[in-house]
Amino acid sequence: MLKDWTLFEKIWLVLFTIVNIYLFFAFEDSLLGLISSLSGMLCVVLVAKGKISNYYFGIIQTGTYAYISFGYSLYGEAMLNGLFYFPAQFIGLYMWSRHRTQTSIQGEDVAVKRLTKKGWMILILIAVVGSILYAELLHVIGGQEVRLDSAAVVLSVLAQILMLKRYAEQWALWIAVNVLSISLWVVTLIKQGGNDMNMVVMWSAFLVNSIYGYYNWIKLSKVQKQEEVHSQ
Repeated sequence: MLKDWTLFEKIWLVLFTIVNIYLFFAFEDSLLGLISSLSGMLCVVLVAKGKISNYYFGIIQTGTYAYISFGYSLYGEAMLNGLFYFPAQFIGLYMWSRHRTQTSIQGEDVAVKRLTKKGWMILILIAVVGSILYAELLHVIGGQEVRLDSAAVVLSVLAQILMLKRYAEQWALWIAVNVLSISLWVVTLIKQGGNDMNMVVMWSAFLVNSIYGYYNWIKLSKVQKQEEVHSQ
């Protein structure tokens, strides 16, 4: 599994795993939070590498995270993960499996696409309108921190769609989602208390990985273009 991993990827995974395990024992964090965080980290680093196997860990992470979020009345996060992310893992497995590269390592590498300027304009418009409308819905059903929750959810949905379609620009949205999610959990844990600091660590790890993922997918797209030119 670690055959083609870079030194950065190995250090990133080991570092945040140690931090999560430490928090679990030092602050008596929940076991479910630890499982969700560890599986989530494996999922996102495999996405950054363009590996289809990310979806197996994504199934575990989205299911556990939905349950944890619901317990804190973060209904936007709970619905996003339980009703959208969880089934999306199975869709992603199918769609990515149909678009492997000819030079795939262990049969997992996926072909990368890029978003146009027009695509960016449409994306931004949908994100702004969607965040405003969804915040109103969360407010009606009694959600907490509805503006942060709404923005994180809407951007997450758009990022997941771009991910399923194999666009490198998904990572720009994931970076924004991770910043919002870190803020959301910090505010929630301060106001409500709780022993799920693993969630803050997980999203912090996701943020670092998203920056790396953007860099790596752009690099992958350039390499794949060169391979296409040489093969013609």
